[in-house]
Amino acid sequence: MAGSRVTDLKYKLMVTELLNLAKDYYTYRELSQLIGLPETVLSRYVKGHVLPTIDRAQDINKKLDSVMRIESEIQKRIKFDDLGYFDNTKVISDTMLLERAVQQVVNKFAGQRVTKVLTPETDGIPLAALLAHRLGVALVIAKKAREVGVGEFIEELYIPSRSAMIMSFYVPRSMFRKGDCVLIVDDVIDSGETQRALISLVRKAKSEVTGIYALMSIGKEWKNKIEDVVNCPIEVAYEVPQKMRPD
Repeated sequence: MAGSRVTDLKYKLMVTELLNLAKDYYTYRELSQLIGLPETVLSRYVKGHVLPTIDRAQDINKKLDSVMRIESEIQKRIKFDDLGYFDNTKVISDTMLLERAVQQVVNKFAGQRVTKVLTPETDGIPLAALLAHRLGVALVIAKKAREVGVGEFIEELYIPSRSAMIMSFYVPRSMFRKGDCVLIVDDVIDSGETQRALISLVRKAKSEVTGIYALMSIGKEWKNKIEDVVNCPIEVAYEVPQKMRPD
């Protein structure tokens, strides 16, 4: 995660996108008061006429993050049905929001070595792909079926939340090298069983779990299950209260 010109450019573009998102909620005058920059300067950033310096981009990001918290943005976009289940379509399809999550991951795991990003199919893929691109590392997708043409797989059995069925994850063995440092990413952590299975996959590949990140989690009970099998940073952008989900 060392700094570079390319990394700085991506960060500046992310902040510019965040300013565009902020324009949906604030006028230029309000943004000027929040950020402390002239309206004309902000307009040039929003319209893409010029990019902020890296120091100014960091300052803009910090100030906007204080009023546009990612957890609040996620909460606005999820909808619950009468049974307490939620629809996260507007979260995983919002690329600007996902870019903000990517920056949160970069900030939270700064200093950690990451050589692979691992996600289970399917809803975690958009976030994981953007993150892998930002970090300049390979994306590994754990799939629920073997693909024709792949010679050798790493397989892990698991039992999904509120299910009596045994499922499997498959990853092509060639996607991992011994000693890889893997960041596990998903859209939701529910029971923690999916993450435990992914942790086991990483270990079967003789690699190490650097950290775990999810956009959302259901309650807190999952955390002990994961911490029982791995000692690494775990970050979640928004926790959905357990009481909103059915037993």
